[in-house]
Amino acid sequence: MRRAVIDLFHILDTAPEKRDPYLKNDNPALAAFSYVNGGLFADEDIEIPSFTDEICELLLTKASSDFDWSEISPTIFGAVFESTLNPETRRSGGMHYTSIENIHKVIDPLFLDDLKAEFEKIRALSVESTRRKQLEKFQQKLSSLSFLDPACGSGNFLTETYISLRRLENEVLRELTNQVKLADRLYSPIQVSISQFYGIEINDFAVSVARTALWIAESQMMKETEGIANISIDFLPLKTNAYIAEDNALRVDWESIVPKNKLNYIMGNPPFSGARMMSAEQKKEVNSIFGEWKNVGNLDYVCCWFKKAADMMKNTSIRAALVSTNSVSQGESVANLWKPLFEDGVHIDFAHRTFRWDSEAKIKAHVHCVIIGFSTAKSEKQKVIYTDGRPHIAKNINGYLTDAENIFVESRKYPLSDVPRIGIGNQPIDGGNYLFTREERDEFLKKEPAAEKYFRPWYGAEEFINRRPRYCLWLGECTPSELHKMPECLKRVKAVREYRLASRRASTVKLADTPTRFQTENMPTGNYIVIPQVSSERRKYIPIGYMGADVLCSDKVRIMPDGTLYHFGVLESNVHMSWMRAICCRLKSDYSYTINDVYSNFPFPTPTDAQRAKIEKTAQAILDARALYPDSSLADLYDDTTMPSELRTAHQENDRAVMDAYGFTKGSEARTSESACVAELMKLYQKLAENVKRQ
Repeated sequence: MRRAVIDLFHILDTAPEKRDPYLKNDNPALAAFSYVNGGLFADEDIEIPSFTDEICELLLTKASSDFDWSEISPTIFGAVFESTLNPETRRSGGMHYTSIENIHKVIDPLFLDDLKAEFEKIRALSVESTRRKQLEKFQQKLSSLSFLDPACGSGNFLTETYISLRRLENEVLRELTNQVKLADRLYSPIQVSISQFYGIEINDFAVSVARTALWIAESQMMKETEGIANISIDFLPLKTNAYIAEDNALRVDWESIVPKNKLNYIMGNPPFSGARMMSAEQKKEVNSIFGEWKNVGNLDYVCCWFKKAADMMKNTSIRAALVSTNSVSQGESVANLWKPLFEDGVHIDFAHRTFRWDSEAKIKAHVHCVIIGFSTAKSEKQKVIYTDGRPHIAKNINGYLTDAENIFVESRKYPLSDVPRIGIGNQPIDGGNYLFTREERDEFLKKEPAAEKYFRPWYGAEEFINRRPRYCLWLGECTPSELHKMPECLKRVKAVREYRLASRRASTVKLADTPTRFQTENMPTGNYIVIPQVSSERRKYIPIGYMGADVLCSDKVRIMPDGTLYHFGVLESNVHMSWMRAICCRLKSDYSYTINDVYSNFPFPTPTDAQRAKIEKTAQAILDARALYPDSSLADLYDDTTMPSELRTAHQENDRAVMDAYGFTKGSEARTSESACVAELMKLYQKLAENVKRQ
């Protein structure tokens, strides 16, 4: 079978005039195959392995029974390619392949919706001769557009875009057949070609898959056109080229692939690698792309494609839309990436806010993404923000993908407002030796009852939200004489010391000198406010609460010592939650509450005494409503489906009290729209930040 496939591939790659003239007599079955062209079956590019009986059976029987291969979806090839990669290969390359549904989230608002609307407008023309001329002109326009995917992988974006344009062209041809017989033309009625599509891909196998997918798409769409025009069109030998360059998109000049004056659209799904997850080689590429930019080391790998696209579209009408991890629109990344891009003339035209990105592959690569459409040319098009697929017409789209002014929230150590600082909880660096479940603590105390007074409840974000504490053995204030009376505790201290001494970090090794102490200690002497670092994005409110001095918290929460009811009420309000959702980083799609970005930049209101007293009252009502359900976790109470009516009402009253303190009057847009609320908060932030600079 291997020999037969080699012979077949050779024939498919050989033009008729160069074939053995005796082949028709020696092997008529082989001679019957058409010449393909295009290098698809070039001998020097293909390694054909040996075949087992199992593979022969799979190819000849199982893969062919009850299946018409001429109808195979070109995007399936991307899924096949992804399925051949192990998870580590996908992760290191930042590879995430794409479903048709997600491709259309990119290409529809980028260009396809406009083309379809233009076609419908032409089709509605009542004068036949005018309609025909406009249809022919529109078809020429379709054939003049050029597309670049600078990280094309197996070509899903290019093939689906080609198919979409050809389907639109076929609709044009269907309209024209009512006015003129296309079969009477002396040339093919098809004008849209795969030669309008350009790609860059570093993986050699993916390049072959992408080219093949485009040719499959071309063949299938040609069959559709034959049915519409009632003509026969020869597909083979291949007459058009699939311009897929095998190269590193961050090192090659994109204009060497397609000149900018010929290009209309840049699109795609570049590799996702976080700033802290990149290889040394990738870091070099980032530094090369961004040069002297500030905070380059905090930019994710995908940011390089935004920068190179922005550079290429300068002084052109090129528009781009790229898929990215949602990190580029969160936290400090916004100021690091979008501020200099905006200053260089870039503006965002449309955006899909965070959603889960799935591929066609069997093993899904779940990542949480945004789609950002951007350009430098002026446009009269409406700006659109999509949230959960629902469009919202925006006046402006800023770097946080909200309908607000282009204001950038810089990372800040101290709060802008006159409010207490917050910090992280405790960070033991103990190898787990000081932390216990309830059952583990009870077993330990059976051996060492004297240690009971040294155990403290321990809460991280998960323990706090689920009201299920662990326990910490806090020996930081235990005297040496007491410690020697507790051998089990002493074993733990020795284990911690050894754990720290084995570290590669000098700071951790130094910490071995004080093995009963934590690396970070934050233990308020009174009641304090607790904010979970990570909380589900399904909740309208982050569950915030109070802890007493007898409780220790981990670094997975943020704590405000001596936080008042007023502070609690403002932080637990929908105003603060709106700000948090716009500014915070995300862990997948969950909220990650950062001190220097979210809290320190949050513009607190300046309430009157009466307004402050009202917020304190509504804040207490929230705590009272929770107390009615002592057996329910905060996860239960803040599930929107099961939230008790008393708690919901208390929150709504608190929301109104806080909005009153901001001057958001009844009926104002900021009171009814989260995006409008964030826009007003951005303005307040800007004033506060300017005041701080002047000081």
